[in-house]
Amino acid sequence: MSRLMKRTGPAAAPPVAVRELTAVSADGSRIHVELHGPEDAPAVVLAHGWTCSTHFWAAQIRDLAGDHRVIAYDQRGHGRSPAVARDGHSTEALADDLEAVLATALAPGTKAVLAGHSMGGMAIMAAAGRPKFAEHAAAALLCSTGSSRLVDEALVVPMRPGRIRTRLTTSILGSSAPLGPVTPLSKRVLRYATMGPATAPERVAECARIVHACPRGTRVGWAVGVLEELDLDASVGQLSVPTAVLVGTADRLTPVVHTRAIAEALPRCVDVTELPGMGHMTPVEAPEAVNGLIRSLADVYLDGRSDISPKAEEQAV
Repeated sequence: MSRLMKRTGPAAAPPVAVRELTAVSADGSRIHVELHGPEDAPAVVLAHGWTCSTHFWAAQIRDLAGDHRVIAYDQRGHGRSPAVARDGHSTEALADDLEAVLATALAPGTKAVLAGHSMGGMAIMAAAGRPKFAEHAAAALLCSTGSSRLVDEALVVPMRPGRIRTRLTTSILGSSAPLGPVTPLSKRVLRYATMGPATAPERVAECARIVHACPRGTRVGWAVGVLEELDLDASVGQLSVPTAVLVGTADRLTPVVHTRAIAEALPRCVDVTELPGMGHMTPVEAPEAVNGLIRSLADVYLDGRSDISPKAEEQAV
């Protein structure tokens, strides 16, 4: 067993932060930020996805914090970041919050590798043209995400593409029904919708605990305010830092078609990874692969080498 996956039990406690900070976003929203690892180590910033929290990155923090400064934050309304009004859910808010985290957690001019899963990847894309992003981003990893047409392309409803499937998917993603407690049935539903068929039961349970902890208002607010009408295609072209993309081939929420489109549109795509049989929750389902990409990006782009040629970039990760 790799040191990454060692646990004290099926519900091992998440890593304890060295420090906790509060970033204040442009509209006054307070964003909970956690710092892990040595202060003077290469920096990595982790942005989680819809209905998740910093706990989603537990495997990455455990592995990377030994020799990296790992910065993880709760998206607004998730985890320990307070909920906001209905109009506070937007791609602009995602970008504002990420900028606030970078300004709060990193010294001026300090560069970091930014990794975003699902809605966290959307935050990175949305912030790509922002000043603080340019100041602090050395490279990026986009895990299991998309830039547009999320509802149209989702495979959660097993039907042919079309108006009926889109309408059913919209109703599922935006449903205000409470998730309730984690049960064997809810874990089966979660596995089907978000994870690969061979995902280990303990990893399904880990994701279920995180997703079910998300407040209903937050879940619905982001689904209706952002995911259903997402259009960040133009922002992908502004993401000029070296960027790797990763997806599971069994991802029903953001299928492979999204990752391939993003890779094609990125100015500096340095790696495309498709993980056979993995679903949407790749950082939990395949932590070794995700961690390996983050480490590779940090090794290449946080060591002062700013003169890497495009050809070298293609071979670097």
